[in-house]
Amino acid sequence: MLEIRNVSKRYGTAQVLTDVNFDVIPGRMTGFVGGNGAGKTTTMRIILGVLASDGGTITLGGTKLTPEDRRRFGYMPEERGLYPKMKVEEQLIYLARLHGLSSAAAKKNAGALLEQLGLTERSSSTVESLSLGNQQRAQIAAALVHDPEVLILDEPFSGLDPLAVDVVVSVLKDRAVSGAPVLFSSHQLDIVERLCDDLVIIANGSIRANGSRESLRAAHSTLRYELISSGDAGWLRAVPGVSVVDFDGGYALFDVDTEATAQAVLRDAIGRGDVATFSPQHPSLAQIFKEVIR
Repeated sequence: MLEIRNVSKRYGTAQVLTDVNFDVIPGRMTGFVGGNGAGKTTTMRIILGVLASDGGTITLGGTKLTPEDRRRFGYMPEERGLYPKMKVEEQLIYLARLHGLSSAAAKKNAGALLEQLGLTERSSSTVESLSLGNQQRAQIAAALVHDPEVLILDEPFSGLDPLAVDVVVSVLKDRAVSGAPVLFSSHQLDIVERLCDDLVIIANGSIRANGSRESLRAAHSTLRYELISSGDAGWLRAVPGVSVVDFDGGYALFDVDTEATAQAVLRDAIGRGDVATFSPQHPSLAQIFKEVIR
């Protein structure tokens, strides 16, 4: 497990990170979200050793990270970091060799990733000749080609169309299933919600929320329900303890004061006619993010 403990960072008089704490668990995808300037990239660079922190520790499996440990990391920066005039497959092999893979292993890994990411037909193209989306795929391949034990990805879905997102998601999930801790940042909250097992929300250099997707949803859920029935649901407005949020004929979205009130509403609705849907409404990641940041 990758553990970040009490990490702080200051640039001059500006405090950019304050006591940052969270874990990246093996076999799980951890989404790292926050607004521009929240501290995501600075945190990632400290984990990688590119920046030094002013305080705190980064450990892997309970042991403080060394430069040798970080050689086993896969990192994808937000900025393009590949050689533009180098051919894609040639570049991947070169990067794998720098990480100590044999020529045969490097070629095998490069070929497999090019196929998985849909870049086989562009393997002999230079990076600069690729579309922005394909450059992003190549950048992801470069982070994976040496079979890293930990993955740190800064905005891996930027510039990808929906089909390409699905391809990349599949590849990253395979890495997580194999046991690698995966930390990725993204502004695309719908993708984070679909992909992440755990979530870390940062604002102004401080962690505002941290936990599994399910636990955060539960913690920020209200007693809100959706009712879809064959009859007119207007009767809900007269029920004590019920506050109707949205209403249209047989459809109603409403808040209740207690679970007991919700169950009473359900019994009443069944007595009045067919009930197609009666379900609690959990907040989306975007709603949780806005609430936490506010």
